[in-house]
Amino acid sequence: MQHPNIDYKERYEQAEQTISQLKHELAVLKKMIFGSRHEKFVSTEASVQQLSLDIKADQILTSSVVSAQRISYTRNKINTEPVAHPGRNKLPDHLRREEIIIDPIDLPQGSKRIGQLETEVLEYKAAELYVKRYIRPKYLAPESNAADSSQIITAPLPDMPLPKCIAGPGLLAQMIIDKFVDHLPLHRQMQRFERSGVKLPYSTLTDWVGAAANLITPLYGSLVDQVLNADYIQCDESPMPVLDKDKKGKTHRGFFWAYQDSINKLVVFDYQEGRNKYGPTQMLQKFKGTIQTDGYQVYDAIAESSGINLIHCMAHARRYFVDALEHDRSRAEHVLQQIQLLYEIERECNAQAYDIADRKSNRFEKAVPILTELGIWMIKQYPQVLPKSPIGQALAYSIKRWDKLCAYAQTGHLLPDNNPIENSIRPIALGRKNHLFAGSHEAARRSAMLYSLLGTCKMHKVDPVEWLQNVLSRIASHPVNRIKELLPHNWKLEQS
Repeated sequence: MQHPNIDYKERYEQAEQTISQLKHELAVLKKMIFGSRHEKFVSTEASVQQLSLDIKADQILTSSVVSAQRISYTRNKINTEPVAHPGRNKLPDHLRREEIIIDPIDLPQGSKRIGQLETEVLEYKAAELYVKRYIRPKYLAPESNAADSSQIITAPLPDMPLPKCIAGPGLLAQMIIDKFVDHLPLHRQMQRFERSGVKLPYSTLTDWVGAAANLITPLYGSLVDQVLNADYIQCDESPMPVLDKDKKGKTHRGFFWAYQDSINKLVVFDYQEGRNKYGPTQMLQKFKGTIQTDGYQVYDAIAESSGINLIHCMAHARRYFVDALEHDRSRAEHVLQQIQLLYEIERECNAQAYDIADRKSNRFEKAVPILTELGIWMIKQYPQVLPKSPIGQALAYSIKRWDKLCAYAQTGHLLPDNNPIENSIRPIALGRKNHLFAGSHEAARRSAMLYSLLGTCKMHKVDPVEWLQNVLSRIASHPVNRIKELLPHNWKLEQS
């Protein structure tokens, strides 16, 4: 017997919504664990080149769809004919050649050499630990007393990164690069040293890395100043487990906050113990310009209180529609097709090497109409979907932030997404998998500093080993008021 006060139809619909939501969350989790991470979208109708942008009302349920403006762009034809294999790539000329001459056995007497066959094999020699012995002869000044030590003349030792330390700049640089670029934890480096017959305690290695990091701390401060003096930076954050002496057997969830000047290719990481607004508020307190972020609300509060212009990331909005494809393919595909056209406009600008003025003009002519009509379409669609459904959440996310998502198209220098800074964060994720955690909050702060400097090296294509070894050799005697000369992008110019 049905209870008269219970609306079974309503309860059934709620259960259906819950089941649908749980299925969607399960599919997303499976994709995160087992699936591909790329977000490339391929339309099921036709290629974007042949896509019709006039969507009729009956194609998306019974809703009213605003037709998008058709744009034109140049696509270079790709030759699909099979290309003959060029053969093995030539080995680089800069590599040292070791020549081995092999004469035939039992060569007949009187044979004449008429040429030679050359075969090159790429070989490897393990990195060498060696000892530099500095020998400084002692001289006695003429007509001086040998007992008077002040009369003895010796040459000074070259500047050493760490006084009274047996580690030279080359070894210190390689240890840091192995850990923070190639993600090789110090205990594995210790094992590698032992295979070479050199036993170094783990505590010694950590002390060396910490001391070297402290030595280049002024460089980090100079890099922070340069990033925050830009008029446009991108912001993001990434978690980092940290051992905490107050939490035995557990790690503390700290965060690396990233700030990147993607135009000048400079990145800074700042370690904070939490994900609240304290860290970015302190970092951005003097910044006056534009920041680009995901939808994390901390940035909204900071922008409102500091007079910072805030824009959002189109790639984050797109991900919601990628996740909604299985739930509502027609609506999700429509949005993804329009976003794909926006990125075609960006590729066209890059291919034509447009300057800021030309890019702004091109965006205003082609991107702004698409964004305007897509925003109207989303508003009309939202009342027709379930708010908690994947497509409902995707629409709600974008509608709430649409003005900030479209802001880039009004300029010629802002980027549509935060992808550059996410690329800079990837080494931290790889290191987190290998290192598992930072040994302390202080070690996490040192890591943030090293990731900043080495990340800037990567963006400027500077050899990090060569740069760090050179800097460690010079920084102790380098004038503090000229410290910015040693930053990777300035050092590269100096070296060239």
